[in-house]
Amino acid sequence: MWSEGSSVAEGSARFASRAARELRRELLVTPLPELGLVAANGPNDPEPELVVEDGVVLRMDGRAAADFDVIDRFLVAHGLDLEIAAEAMALSDLQVARMLVDVDVPRSAAVRLARGLTPAKLARAAGLLDPVELMFALKKLRARRAPANQAHVTNLKESPALLAADAAEAAARGFAELETTVGVARYAPFNAISLLVGSQTGRPGVMTQCAVEERRNLELAVNGLVTYAETLSVYGTEQVFVDGDDTPWSKSFLGAAYASRGVKVRFTSGTGSEALMGHAQGMSMLYLEARCISVVRAAGSQGVQNGSISCVALVLSLPGGTRAILAENVIAAWLDLEVASGNDAIASHSAIRKTAKLMGQFLPGTDFVTSGYSVMPRHDNTFGGGNYDADDLDEWMTIQRDWQVDGGIEPVDEVEVTRVRDRAAHAIQAVFAELGLPEISDAEVHAATIGYDASDMPDRDRAADVDAADEALERRVSGLDVALALDRHGFEDVARAVVGMQRQRVSADYLQTSAVIDEDGYVRSAVNDPNEYAGPGTGYRLEGARWERLQALPHVVDAARLGAGDSAAAPAVTEVGEALAGTDEAEVVIAVGPAFAGAIRETINGLDHGCVLAAVVDGVTDGGAVPRIVRIRRVADVAFIAHDGARLSGSGIALGMQSKGTAVIHRADLQPLDNLELFGMSPLYSLESYRAMGRNAAGYALGNRVGPVPTELDNFARAKLIVRTTLLHARETRSAVKGAAPVELELTAAVETLPL
Repeated sequence: MWSEGSSVAEGSARFASRAARELRRELLVTPLPELGLVAANGPNDPEPELVVEDGVVLRMDGRAAADFDVIDRFLVAHGLDLEIAAEAMALSDLQVARMLVDVDVPRSAAVRLARGLTPAKLARAAGLLDPVELMFALKKLRARRAPANQAHVTNLKESPALLAADAAEAAARGFAELETTVGVARYAPFNAISLLVGSQTGRPGVMTQCAVEERRNLELAVNGLVTYAETLSVYGTEQVFVDGDDTPWSKSFLGAAYASRGVKVRFTSGTGSEALMGHAQGMSMLYLEARCISVVRAAGSQGVQNGSISCVALVLSLPGGTRAILAENVIAAWLDLEVASGNDAIASHSAIRKTAKLMGQFLPGTDFVTSGYSVMPRHDNTFGGGNYDADDLDEWMTIQRDWQVDGGIEPVDEVEVTRVRDRAAHAIQAVFAELGLPEISDAEVHAATIGYDASDMPDRDRAADVDAADEALERRVSGLDVALALDRHGFEDVARAVVGMQRQRVSADYLQTSAVIDEDGYVRSAVNDPNEYAGPGTGYRLEGARWERLQALPHVVDAARLGAGDSAAAPAVTEVGEALAGTDEAEVVIAVGPAFAGAIRETINGLDHGCVLAAVVDGVTDGGAVPRIVRIRRVADVAFIAHDGARLSGSGIALGMQSKGTAVIHRADLQPLDNLELFGMSPLYSLESYRAMGRNAAGYALGNRVGPVPTELDNFARAKLIVRTTLLHARETRSAVKGAAPVELELTAAVETLPL
C-alpha cells in the first residue's frame, strides 16, 4: 500500500527545473481593478453612453457634462461626429463587434461608424472579440494595403560611423522608417545626421527620426535632418496629462507644428501607462487606451504608435494582457489611424511568450509591425533593449517564409550588407570632414563595417563631440549642407537621396495617413494604396516578385544540389565486376547502397565515404574476419541492402550501409526486415563508430561475443536533418536499377582513416 514518504517532502526536480526557466523571472499577478491592474472589461469601466440634445452632449460614458474631464471635453469638441453618433451608439455592442469581422461590411463602413462611437463603446466592442477575431479585424482595418516595419538604430558609444552603417543595413533590409535616440541629449544632431546619411545610402526614401525632447526634435526637423516624429504622448486620464504638464490641446498644437513643417507625425500611447503612473482611476487598461486613441484621432494626427510600448511587461502580467494589446491595435486601425503596433520593448524573458505576443500583429499585418526592431544587438539599444534584435533576423525572415507573410524585413546576403555598411561609414566620415566636425577615423569605418557592436568601436573624444554638436546646431547645419558635403566627396547618389527627402518635406505627400516612400520617391499611403480587404482573394497577398524575394534567404540551400556530391572528384571506390556468392566462412560482406561513393560521396554528417569504408574494413579485420565490399544496385532500402549482402557473404553475415550513413548488420537466414543490429542514428556516428560496427559484424561471423556500438541521442536530429535525409535518400533511390546485379567494389587508393 502506498504511503507518503520522504521523497514527497524533498520536492520535484522537474518543478525545480521549471522554476529556474526564463519565464519565472517575471511576475504574474491577479487582477486588482482599483489600481487599474485589469487588462480589459474591468468591473469599473463605464457603460457605453451618449446623450445628445439639440446638438449638445449632455452625458458620455457615465458622466454628465458638468463632470467632464479634459479628455471628455476635448473628444466632445473635436472627436465625436454627432451626425453619425445616434446611428452608431444605437447598435448593440455585439452588433458592432460582428461588423468588424464580417467580410460583407467594408472597412469604410466600419471606420465611418467608429467616428460616432464613444471610448467605452469602442473598448466594449473590441473586448468581445477573441484573439483570432481580433487578428481578422486588424487585417481588415489596416489603413495601408501592404504592411511595413520600423527599425531602432542606436549604440552605447553614440558612434556616428556605427549609426550610419546600421542605418544603411536596416534600409537595405527593407525597413521603411528608422528611429534613433540619444544617451546624451546633446548628441542629437550627430545621431540625426548619421541616421540620415546611413538611411539614404542603404535605400533612398527611408524616413528617419531622432527621439528627443520635443523642442530639439522640432529643431532637427526644421533643419531637414529628420522626417518624422512619434514622441507626442497622450494618456487616458486627466491627472496623467496634468503630471506631464500637457493637455490634449497642447499635444494637438505640437502635432500641427510638426506637420506645418512637412514632418510626418504620429502620437504615442499604450495600455498600462495610467496604471504605471498611479492614476488609472480604477478603469481597465483597454478602456483608458480607447480614450487615448480617440484623443489621437480628435487631435488630427494621421497615426499612433501603440501596442502598450514601454508598459508591455506590466500588461502581460495580467490575464488577457496580450489580447488587450491586440485589441488596442484594432481600435486604432478602426479609427482610421496608421498603426505602429509595438513589438519593440522587451515583452518577456521567454522566447515562446515574446513570439506568441508578436503573432497578433505579425500574421494580420500592421502599418508597422514593430515600432522599432533593434537592428543592432540588444545591449546596444538605448531605447531599453529590443524585443527582437540583430541576432534574430534570420528567425524573423524564416517565420515570414514559413507563414508566407510579409513582416517588412527583406533578406540581404553578407557581401551586400558589408558593402553598404562600408559605404555608409565612409559617407558619414566624408560629411564630418566637410562640415568641420570631429574626425571619424579609418579604424572607426572599418569597425563599423564588420564589427558586432559598439564594444568593437574605437573610443571617441565625447566632450569634443558634444561641443561640436552644439556648434552644429548653432550654425543650423541642414539636410542640404549634408547633401552638399556628400556630393563634394563623390557620394552623388546619396546626396541626391538626401535632397529627395528635403523635396518630400516640401511636397508633404507623406503626411497622408500611413505613408511610406518607395525607392523611386513614390509615396504609398492609405490614400493611394488603401487596404481594401473583403475576404479571401482580396487585399494584400504576398505573392509574385515580393514573395520570391522574401523566401530567398541567404542560408537556403538549393534542393536540386543538396547531396549531389562533387561529380568532378575521383571516386573512392571502383567497380570490378559482378559480385557472386562467397564461400569463405570468415568473410563479411560490406554492402553499400547504389549511390554510395558515386552520386553521393559523404554521409549525412559529412564523413567521406572512402574514409567510412576504410574504417569498416579495419573493424572487420580487427575482429578477425575477411572484408569484401559489394554495391547493391537494385534497391535503396538499408534492410534489403544488408540482407542482399548477407546472402552473398560466405559467413552469411553482412554490414549494409546507405549512402547517408544508416547501417544494419544482417544474417542471411533472417527475414529482410528482421536483423541483428540496426544503427539508425547516422548523424551522430564517427569513424570509430563505423569501425566498431565492422568489429561486431566480424564477431557475428566468427561466433564471438560482441558489445554495443557507442552512440548518442540527439532529439533535434529530425528537425535538423529531415530535409537532408529526404534529399539524400531520394538521390539514392534514383540511383537504384530494378533487377540490377550486385557489383564487386575495391578501394582505388590508399584512403587513410581519419583520426579516431
